[in-house]
Amino acid sequence: MRLLLIRHGQTPANVAGSLDTALPGPGLTDLGDAQADAIPEAVAGEGIEAVFASQALRAQQTAAPLARAIGVPVLELPGVHEIQAGDVEKATDEESVHAYLGVLWRWTHGELDARMPGGETGEEVLARVDDSLRHVVASGAQVAAVVSHGALIRVWTTVRAGNLAAAFARNNPLGNTGVVVVEGDPGGWLALSWMGSPLGGPGVDDADPFDGPAGEPLHA
Repeated sequence: MRLLLIRHGQTPANVAGSLDTALPGPGLTDLGDAQADAIPEAVAGEGIEAVFASQALRAQQTAAPLARAIGVPVLELPGVHEIQAGDVEKATDEESVHAYLGVLWRWTHGELDARMPGGETGEEVLARVDDSLRHVVASGAQVAAVVSHGALIRVWTTVRAGNLAAAFARNNPLGNTGVVVVEGDPGGWLALSWMGSPLGGPGVDDADPFDGPAGEPLHA
């Protein structure tokens, strides 16, 4: 099957540069609402049959316009919420942000037993995402949209897509409502495009490596 992994729209926490990962989390800003409203046109023609979203309020709000446009409900996926920040939850300082990111990059380089201080291991994060995506596959849809979160999409895609190198997540940002397309099944996934660029379109070395956890440049 084909999955369109869509990052949620802008939130107040994104504007503040906050590691705001706990559920249910903040809703969308006015810009975030406008970004969500633009998704149906942006993915028109993809043949989306089902729309799923994490339990986070921002993901549910982002998914709603797309679900309305194609006449389906937003189906909640309990395992695709953001990677929890643990001990640095709500932090905005650069040291905390880089500590959070550092654990993510350890995961993408194979250290899946590393634990986010006060949070999850990479193994635990991947397991919850994989379990949720098995439910998406079992839905019978051939093409589904899954509205999730920047760090989660970047890490999961890098680790699970067989055609991406370990540094891909670190070197490729994912903006609000950015879309990543993957194809396959729980036995194996391939990444087809990243924010509209075919892979390999963006390479593993062509982006600022100092990205905020939500997928935007830290100093933008």
